[in-house]
Amino acid sequence: MADLMKGKRGLVMGVANERSIAWGIAKALADEGAELAFSYQGEAFGKRVEPLAASVGASLLVDVDVTDDASMDAAFAQIKEEWGSLDFVVHAIAFSDKNELTGRIIDTSRDNFKNSLTISCYSFIDVAKRASELMNDGGSMITLTYMGSQRVTPFYNVMGVAKAALESAVRYLAADLGPDGIRVNAISPGPMKTLAGAAIGGARKTFRHTEANAPLRHNATLEAIGGTAVYLCSDYGACTSGEIISVDSGYHVMGMPAADNL
Repeated sequence: MADLMKGKRGLVMGVANERSIAWGIAKALADEGAELAFSYQGEAFGKRVEPLAASVGASLLVDVDVTDDASMDAAFAQIKEEWGSLDFVVHAIAFSDKNELTGRIIDTSRDNFKNSLTISCYSFIDVAKRASELMNDGGSMITLTYMGSQRVTPFYNVMGVAKAALESAVRYLAADLGPDGIRVNAISPGPMKTLAGAAIGGARKTFRHTEANAPLRHNATLEAIGGTAVYLCSDYGACTSGEIISVDSGYHVMGMPAADNL
């Protein structure tokens, strides 16, 4: 490794287990020398995150509910007290009622729409506001999106709308924070075998379909996504902001299935 992140400190939000995209990113950043803090929500997730954090030498863990202002205040106050500053943030938080991802979007309830947009989009804006106050020398912010934001994807429904809002937020935040030397980008992986992905109906079919039809004929790996995050957080990404970077083996360029699968 080249120690690309040596001397940099950052917060990783959204690790659920060792198969999480957020963990793939955290591992890659740690391998390049970054010092990490992790957030989690509630005792159950805390127990999952603790051993992973320990495995990369991280001791700063914060319990935070992104829908609660007091919880957010306390979490970032803890980071400020222990570290004083941040160099990067990885936001890998999204949620929707899985029962509303199977039918038609026209049947989405008002409550689930508001909850999905609040957790999947507004939380990134709120995190960015708080984290930017700790980025005195500039920094990098990354969130995660999916192609269902741009194209109709089965079983994605309101999450597609939420991710479209998130991608728009990336662009506006990039414009807001750019004068402060803070870069804001999103990574758009293809389908992954994660806890979050399992909540999407037809996940196995989607995974097999993209694997069979992506130009590279396989789905993204945690290592590839982690490497992209390292680029965005390191000095090599110094002039990249407002981007939605696809890491999906090229699937996003396809207009129809590969010829063999028509």
